[in-house]
Amino acid sequence: MTGFRSLLLLAVLASANAMATDAPLRQPRPQLLTAGQPSAQQLRDAARSGVTTVIDLRRPEEDRGYDEGAQAEQLGLRYVRLPIAGAADLTTANARTLQRLLTQDDGTTLLHCASGNRAGALLALLNARLEGAPTDDALQLGRAAGMTSLEASARSAIEATVP
Repeated sequence: MTGFRSLLLLAVLASANAMATDAPLRQPRPQLLTAGQPSAQQLRDAARSGVTTVIDLRRPEEDRGYDEGAQAEQLGLRYVRLPIAGAADLTTANARTLQRLLTQDDGTTLLHCASGNRAGALLALLNARLEGAPTDDALQLGRAAGMTSLEASARSAIEATVP
């Protein structure tokens, strides 16, 4: 049943994405969706389809086009900000924070930034550093989650020696 719900959720949100200019919605893992900035309608669709938590990687000063936090609260969603500005914020500490946030909820989580690039890069780092995945596998997960221009930085962060 959970697999069917995830597929239904993906179909509903993908159809909403087809009408918007947002980055495509992806499902790199069960109960985890990644995307660019969702519109207010996409957030409503996500809540109706079973998303219970939204993790926003955008900095507070980045324009979302609406008050996403207030909208999420009205919809009964848990809304969490983990600001990731770019390559400099691809750290093990931020990956650990993301891992903690992802495990705090049994429902489906929507992880997003502006385009999916930061979401994918941080997820790749989490997968390699904290879950022990080989670098190439972690980078593939990152690409599946939306990582594009941050791939070289993600690789560097993964391969860096940790003190």
